Amino acid sequence: MTQAPYPIGTPGLPWGEAEVATWQARQTVKRSYAADVLHAIETLRSRHDVVQYGRLDYHPDKYPLFAIRSRSWRDALPCALVTGGVHGYETSGVHGALRFVDQYAATYEGRVNLLIAPCVSPWAYEVIHRWNAHAIDPNRSFRADSPAQESAALMRLVAPIRDGVLVHIDLHETTDTDESEFRPALAARDGVAHVPGEIPEGFYLVDDSEHPQPEFQQAVIAAVAKVTHIASADRHGQIIGSPMVAPGVINYPLKQLGLCASITHAPYKTTTEVYPDSPRTTPEQCNAAQVAAVCAAIDFALAHRLPSSVQR
Repeated sequence: MTQAPYPIGTPGLPWGEAEVATWQARQTVKRSYAADVLHAIETLRSRHDVVQYGRLDYHPDKYPLFAIRSRSWRDALPCALVTGGVHGYETSGVHGALRFVDQYAATYEGRVNLLIAPCVSPWAYEVIHRWNAHAIDPNRSFRADSPAQESAALMRLVAPIRDGVLVHIDLHETTDTDESEFRPALAARDGVAHVPGEIPEGFYLVDDSEHPQPEFQQAVIAAVAKVTHIASADRHGQIIGSPMVAPGVINYPLKQLGLCASITHAPYKTTTEVYPDSPRTTPEQCNAAQVAAVCAAIDFALAHRLPSSVQR
């Protein structure tokens, strides 16, 4: 079956400013960052430190960027970094990060410093999209001179502690709309043909191909498997086009691709991928899976902590 061309742009030609403006005009607010995220952060201020680390200039009074820190922060402790909502449409990443702070952060007091950025891309959260307002993917933009405000702000926040981060968990989702909307849009934006793919049926993780930690990844998979099902490989032995190297795990070159999980020198890092569109799971289970992943990642990292000189 021949695919209909994407409704913006000319097939084979990358978008210019006019096409980006047309795309932006099609985006509409579908939910509230203030109501869903900022309100939740306010309820946490009595127990945790909240810091503003930036502000998006799309609507300066509407999109302040906040992170939550351990109130008992001690420089001698290692740090666990949790990021959510780098892709704003990936709902459980945002709400899973907030739930972790609310329900479990206190259990790590005195053992690890926590830094949680629950909604890195608030504009995209509101319009339920993968990109920011300039049709840029923040999760391909964690690099020097980043074109994405969201990515640049998070990197500035993390820079002072980059060498002291023990574990980084970046919370994501893979959804059916990846195949129906976002990948076709990406192909149109870049002026290339869209090659249809398959959406994995279940949860999986993305490890760093340059510094893999297979035991760490499997500890997270084991914890999440108690909450929701783990994705199997497709008929090619792959998940989203990459070889499955262990149950529910693929590898990406994180730094080369400019992915969020590459922004520290943490020896333990992972990107979660929840599948919210499965008939075998619910929004509640998706949020719980993210929390389970965070807790398992921190627990493993603390139990297998290397000397600081080796960590770097």
